[in-house]
Amino acid sequence: MTEQSLHTTTGTTSTSTTATGRDPASGTDPPGDRAAGPSAARRIGSLELLVAGLVLLLVARPWLAEWFAVPGFQAWATVFVAICVQALPFLVLGTLLSAVITALVPASFLRRALPRRTALAVPVAGLAGAVLPGCECASVPVADGLIAGGVAPAAALAFLLSAPAINPVVLTATAVAFPGRPEMVLARFAASLVTAVLIGWLWARLGQPEWLRPSARRERAAGEDRWTAFRGAFTHEFLHAAGFLVIGGITSATLNVVVPRGWLGSLAHLPVLPVLVLAVLAVVLAVCSEADAFVAASLGTFPLAARLAFMVVGPMVDVKLVAMQAGTFGWSFAWRFSAATFTVAVAASALIGWWLL
Repeated sequence: MTEQSLHTTTGTTSTSTTATGRDPASGTDPPGDRAAGPSAARRIGSLELLVAGLVLLLVARPWLAEWFAVPGFQAWATVFVAICVQALPFLVLGTLLSAVITALVPASFLRRALPRRTALAVPVAGLAGAVLPGCECASVPVADGLIAGGVAPAAALAFLLSAPAINPVVLTATAVAFPGRPEMVLARFAASLVTAVLIGWLWARLGQPEWLRPSARRERAAGEDRWTAFRGAFTHEFLHAAGFLVIGGITSATLNVVVPRGWLGSLAHLPVLPVLVLAVLAVVLAVCSEADAFVAASLGTFPLAARLAFMVVGPMVDVKLVAMQAGTFGWSFAWRFSAATFTVAVAASALIGWWLL
């Protein structure tokens, strides 16, 4: 008798749930129904915020007109706009190529192309960065994928450093930013490649497996096609890199207008300090590698070796890269790797700058 009553009650509950589509115990909708409700409305993204900001600037134009009439602000705006306009085409091209690689090139491609011996795989992986362009924002997940796919960590880290620093887009942007100075392009290529290879060999020699924490990788969704992957990668990388370009342009324009020329001139003539100053500035500004040459070119008071250090250090060590490396590989790896890379990059920039520039 008790079992019959229990069976009847269970059946009634199931029927009630099926008929109403709600859980009678909690009175809530099933997950599928909740997703279709108001909470499933599309979130406001970065593109919408950018458009809203531009509209706000247009509305506030009458109030901003007085600021634009100030000579100092006009000089600041001229430098800022020049940097952004010159860098934008290379930023778009670089993020397009990076998105294509993300969507089309599997992680196993480089693994098959590398020699089995780590000592040889490191320079080959470093040189591979010259033909597989990518923004430094994408270099960390790409290196993570290479390690997960069986590539030696030393080779993957060499590729992580070289890909955003010596690819054709970056070198072309450097040639445009420094017209008539092909030695600047050569110096950037040499210093960046030397840094990447030395750090790879250093990791192969001294790196400990426990420093490199394996990450939980997100695989492409089953229903996600290549176009969706390309579009998502391009949108994310372009908006992310464009934001840092704006920050770099603002800082560079401010330095050109606010800081006295005499102070910068006295600093620039010191033997080592200008290199360290611009190297630290590169870490803080975190300008995308496709655009940093134009920021460096605008810092004309500093010697070429110091501006070379800005372009070599920036794509390898900056605040956003350290955070990404810590999130992917762990802080134990990030602080050691960043400190070693910064030291080698500054030394390589100073030596090669002294030799070629």
